[in-house]
Amino acid sequence: MRKLSRRLFLSGSTATAVIGMSQLMTSCGQKNSNNTPSPSPSASVTGELNLYSSRHYNTDTALYEGFTKETGIKVNLVEGSADELIERIQSEGENTQADILMTVDVAKLWRAQEAGLFVPISSPILEEKIPPSLRNPEGYWFGFTKRARVIMYNKEKVKPEDLSTYEALADPKWKGKIVMRPSSNIYNQSLVASLIQADGEAKTEEWCRGLVANFARPPQGNDMGQIEDVAAGVGDLTLANTYYLTRFAKSEEPAKKEVFAKIGVFFPNQDGRGAHVNISGAGVVKNAPHKENGVKFLEYLTSNTAQEFFAKGNDEYPVVAGVALDPILASFGTFKADETDIAAFGPNLATAVKIMDRAGWK
Repeated sequence: MRKLSRRLFLSGSTATAVIGMSQLMTSCGQKNSNNTPSPSPSASVTGELNLYSSRHYNTDTALYEGFTKETGIKVNLVEGSADELIERIQSEGENTQADILMTVDVAKLWRAQEAGLFVPISSPILEEKIPPSLRNPEGYWFGFTKRARVIMYNKEKVKPEDLSTYEALADPKWKGKIVMRPSSNIYNQSLVASLIQADGEAKTEEWCRGLVANFARPPQGNDMGQIEDVAAGVGDLTLANTYYLTRFAKSEEPAKKEVFAKIGVFFPNQDGRGAHVNISGAGVVKNAPHKENGVKFLEYLTSNTAQEFFAKGNDEYPVVAGVALDPILASFGTFKADETDIAAFGPNLATAVKIMDRAGWK
């Protein structure tokens, strides 16, 4: 597998020019300045796949190697943030070498779809194995893992029976007790977009204002930072993706294991629509030079082998039924997931950001 780092991202006309030069150098048997080969447009159509991915997990390497072993198709990996990769594919236009765009949030897939970057795919395998709520209804993109964003609480300060729904976090009883990531975080934006879908704009804005009033400190940091702050008593609870908590349990550092021991997991809205889930997903790029290989790759991601890589490599929930969870993730318990069509969240994202801004969620 060949890999380019996110440091090589270039945008606009500069990117187009350098890509052309990179292709010329590759055809001459040379490498780029980082000594990493660029995807070669002259390679055999049957033997290559150019994957543009914002998944930054080293464990995914085994996933790609498994695809190559099973199909003989070599994976050329280009990494970067979702926004960088979307901009790159746009700048490359019809000359793009991207076959697949993979990213970690439905909001980014929605943005790429709106930019016209994907081609719709019809695949009986994908349609059979991936639930309709976790894929675009027209086949532009598909979810391959689920990510539950749940309430995590300090076991010494909060009792599970005190918790119920996302909406209830706006109750004044939680004033000064909630820590949270900034509103710029895409996971929070997608959550608010889901609340708009469930409760409407007016109620969601009222909820946002109530939530902000309950913040223990200004929003900052990442999910792991929120979990650490809850364990340290900065706040009593937070919202975070479950796979972040498993990292504390698996760490060799005693301090991180202590954090894990202090945190409880609560799945909200179990008497209603269910807990909010997001996805990690992918689609075939419209101007992909190896579209057939792209479809094969997506289908491979629904295999039990690939789903187990996802489940155990990054502690995510598989989308295919019957695949075993990571034991630590499984220890959090079973839960009812919100089965609202996740594609419906996309049109709500711009409104979600405006609501968060008006509510003072910095």
